[in-house]
Amino acid sequence: MALVTKSNRSTQFVVWGSALVLVFLGIYAVRSLTRERITVRVAQVSYGDLSRSFSTTGKIEPVNDFQVHAQAAGQVQDVYVDLGEKVKAGQLLIKMDDKYALANLAHANSTLQAAQLATSDIQHGGTQDERNSFAADLSRAKLQRQQDAASLASLQQLQQKGAASTAEVAAAEHRVQVDDSNLNTIEQHSSQRYGQADQTRAQAELADARAAVVAAQSGYATANIRSKIAGTVYYLPVARYDYVSTGEDLVYVADLSRMHVTAYFDEPDIGSLAAGQSVVITWEAKRGTIWHGHITQPPTTVINYQQRFVGECIITVDDGSGTLDPNANVTVTVTTAQNKHVLEVPHSALKQDSAGYFVYRVIQNKLVLTRVQTGIINLNEAEITSGLSEGDIVATTPTINRDLTNGLEVTPVQ
Repeated sequence: MALVTKSNRSTQFVVWGSALVLVFLGIYAVRSLTRERITVRVAQVSYGDLSRSFSTTGKIEPVNDFQVHAQAAGQVQDVYVDLGEKVKAGQLLIKMDDKYALANLAHANSTLQAAQLATSDIQHGGTQDERNSFAADLSRAKLQRQQDAASLASLQQLQQKGAASTAEVAAAEHRVQVDDSNLNTIEQHSSQRYGQADQTRAQAELADARAAVVAAQSGYATANIRSKIAGTVYYLPVARYDYVSTGEDLVYVADLSRMHVTAYFDEPDIGSLAAGQSVVITWEAKRGTIWHGHITQPPTTVINYQQRFVGECIITVDDGSGTLDPNANVTVTVTTAQNKHVLEVPHSALKQDSAGYFVYRVIQNKLVLTRVQTGIINLNEAEITSGLSEGDIVATTPTINRDLTNGLEVTPVQ
């Protein structure tokens, strides 16, 4: 009876043990079959051409520009050109009412002539009439001295013979002394009539008169506006008989075959800019058209422009002859680096931590963290110089909000 009871208990233990094993195996199988797999987008490592570029806005400006503004308020007397007309250097463009300018010029020339004459008189000791009068006085004084000297000599001879007294000789000597004093006075008065202060004042007045003539000539020249360059009239806001205020625009002329762009690049980008880099130019007013250029003057300093810290860059337009309007606001895209036939992955596949760049390769539906070395990186792709081979599959982004980790099991989708 005891043996039968022990046998039944052993059988129960075996049954229960087997049941537990089956339960554990079932749980493991269910968990294995229902283990979470993250769906990730993947891409294949391949060869391609890669470049790095960035864009900003800029303004079209003529290299050779001639802009005229009203130097004074007045009326436009005549306009000799039309908007868009090609003109030669020196060609008359606009004539302003010049009666006041002519009057000012005439007055300035008259003042200059007077100043020149006054300076000449001071340098020569007086006017021509004054110099003639001094010469006559000097001639008379010399003649009188000669006569008195001859009389003195005669009296001295007579004194030696006892025919003239000492008083007569002394009187004759006094007359000669007076003649010498008169001669000296006349000579000094003729040669030293004007002092250094007079000469300085005359020179200052002459300089002022010359400056007034230059200003009057400039005013008259602006009344007859001629083009300083050969080019095209691209801005003509005035018409005949218009009244303009000081500083108003009158006419702009430029050589439209030579244009450049003044562009402002954000501070983080200016370190990549260099002279000679190629530029693509687009303009919203002519969508679908592309112009080309190159950097001629990279930024040399950082400035605060429209609440941005930027570097000013000058870009020469290579093919914009007559097709880009001055002052047009354009978009410029500069290519700072370009490599042909390099391994590349989508930018979204490239990760970074304190140790550097890495990607997640997908191997047997698991993520494998793989360190890589990079070259050019732009907004869309990244160049891989080592760490991957052509045909490798890399994860880009998960389809749900989940961080990717090394060893994570995934379901790849293109």
